Amino acid sequence: MTTVSDGVPAVVARHLAESAEERRQRYSAGVLIIVAGVLLLIFLLSTSGEAKFALSNAFDEVQLPTLAIPGVATVAVCGVLCLLAGIGYLIKLPGRLPALAGAVGGLAFVVGFLAWAAAGRDLPFPVSNQLAGTLTVATPLIFGALCGVLCERAGVVNVSIEGQFLAAAFAAAVVGSVTKSVPAALVAAMIAGVAMAALLALFAIKYKVNQVVLGVVLNLLAVGVTGFLFDQLVEPASGEFNSAPVLEKIAIPGLSALPFFGPVLFEQTILAYLAGVSVLVVWFVLFKTSWGLRIRSVGEHPKAADTVGISVVGVRWSAVLAGGVFAGLGGAFFTLSATGAFSKEITVGNGFIALAALIMGRWHPGWGAIMALFFGFVTQMASQMQSLSTPVPSQFLLILPYLATIIAVAGLVGRVRAPAADGIPYEK
Repeated sequence: MTTVSDGVPAVVARHLAESAEERRQRYSAGVLIIVAGVLLLIFLLSTSGEAKFALSNAFDEVQLPTLAIPGVATVAVCGVLCLLAGIGYLIKLPGRLPALAGAVGGLAFVVGFLAWAAAGRDLPFPVSNQLAGTLTVATPLIFGALCGVLCERAGVVNVSIEGQFLAAAFAAAVVGSVTKSVPAALVAAMIAGVAMAALLALFAIKYKVNQVVLGVVLNLLAVGVTGFLFDQLVEPASGEFNSAPVLEKIAIPGLSALPFFGPVLFEQTILAYLAGVSVLVVWFVLFKTSWGLRIRSVGEHPKAADTVGISVVGVRWSAVLAGGVFAGLGGAFFTLSATGAFSKEITVGNGFIALAALIMGRWHPGWGAIMALFFGFVTQMASQMQSLSTPVPSQFLLILPYLATIIAVAGLVGRVRAPAADGIPYEK
């Protein structure tokens, strides 16, 4: 039989070097992109007129022109690009071309889908609102993903991000209402997040409870406790205990006046800015400090770390508690960003979406943040499309973010390797 060294064609050599798991992941991603292209071509049947995209809000000082593109031609071109990108995935293009094909296919589907949704509508699709809203929606997801990165890099599975969000949101609402102080509300939220993290660390590290089951139990505990306190304490006196101050947007002088990008990037709340800074901080801590090296070592090979004098238990405790700080900030978003009020189960599953962003981001703070932005984009797009009176049923728009989460995790990521000791209690 002819071997690679005997001159087998390059495409065969690539398939020989590819594992069965990688091949399944490539096929699933390629088929998914092709299906997206077929959907766009089907959408052509209901596309007519121009698709208009507004680059400025009505209240922006500098008004950029509204972009108008032919709806049918745009959807058709994007559908063909998706088909070609999917085929490129299936035949396994060399080098980095598969990643480029995936990016082209994803971008083509988004543009084509928006062109179909906006074509023939009276109102233009608000691009600046879409991007600004993406950053806003993604803010708690970024904090949740960073919480998970710190925990799981240290070897502790954190399924309880949702519960940490919920406890922090409740604490921020009550303390903010009593003190009328945003800093006090943020501190209370961080304390609540750390308290929930301490419960996770106590039972997962000290008592070696199954960490997935523990995470589910902690989520239920947060739902029960906050619901009980809300019914007994907050709701009867909502004016006193459920009227926290709302975060105001902070415009960065000079930068916020830039056309298009200014209002989108440089006119956000303090939590949005903190989320961006936190990504850089967690990346630096994990990969550029000795503490970060210890976190990664106890998550990959705790026995080896122990033999060189690293306290596995101590490092894991510190990582989980530090993650609780970020979860607390993410939870504060839900009560301080819009209404200043808490309601039962206000986090509506965002902790689980943050967990999905963490997995899609391969336990890396930067990629996790990018995946959080992806989910934020889909959520905001569903909201914007409702205002355009698109033919998509409103019920489908409501589940669109969660559907995108399932498709992305199942179809685009495939199998990813978690830290080797993730979820495994350490026995000295």
